[in-house]
Amino acid sequence: MTTIQHLFSEKKKNILSIYFTAGFPELNDTQKILAALAANGADIIEIGMPYSDPLADGPVIQNSSMKALQNGMTIKMLFEQVKNNDDRIEVPLVLMGYLNPVLQYGFEKFCADASSVGVSGIILPDLPIAEFETEYQKILKKYHLNFIFLITPETSEERIRKIDSLSEGFIYAVSSSSITGSDTNMNAQQSYFERISKMNLKNPVLIGFGIRDRATFGQACKFAAGAIIGTAYIKSIENATDINEATGTFLNSILQS
Repeated sequence: MTTIQHLFSEKKKNILSIYFTAGFPELNDTQKILAALAANGADIIEIGMPYSDPLADGPVIQNSSMKALQNGMTIKMLFEQVKNNDDRIEVPLVLMGYLNPVLQYGFEKFCADASSVGVSGIILPDLPIAEFETEYQKILKKYHLNFIFLITPETSEERIRKIDSLSEGFIYAVSSSSITGSDTNMNAQQSYFERISKMNLKNPVLIGFGIRDRATFGQACKFAAGAIIGTAYIKSIENATDINEATGTFLNSILQS
């Protein structure tokens, strides 16, 4: 059982996953952010691997990726930074990025190195299901990594059930067919969320894109096991003088009633 699976076996609702971009705002802030998120109540930490062409990301995350790359962030360096924290971080860690840099690094080497530093899950939105099944699934299983697929309001029931059958961690339900950071009208997406909820999938579902505050987090949690916040958190630390303090303030604003 991975730490992701263990989390969902222990906690069924109101799971908060926080996304940040490795190497942003400063190159060595990755370790500070990991420690701050773990200490201030994040249930899952999603580490973004910066990429020069992040098609699904809005301007805030795109900017954080470009800044991280300018700072000198690489996948190899990311693994070194996570390794230096792995004795302190018990929160499940998920790496999110795009397929091209992972292939350049070497897919099996990437999985081996990710597993060795305590990563539990991988999100690569542009990895096709067919290639996952024929080429990559066995490698991910070999290194005990949960692969997380994305679904959208346009994803058919047949495809969702296929994804559910292939998944072992959780399913990432994109709240709308837009980029990250969009001001999604959560009420307008209620029928989509209800449809997913009524499918009784074997995997828990987390809702992402447009989750930015206590209200949108609460709305998402009505229909799913929890939600993912990225853009709003990145904004909160972008110019912070104390990352731990800024992280605590942000997470308290989401979690405290």
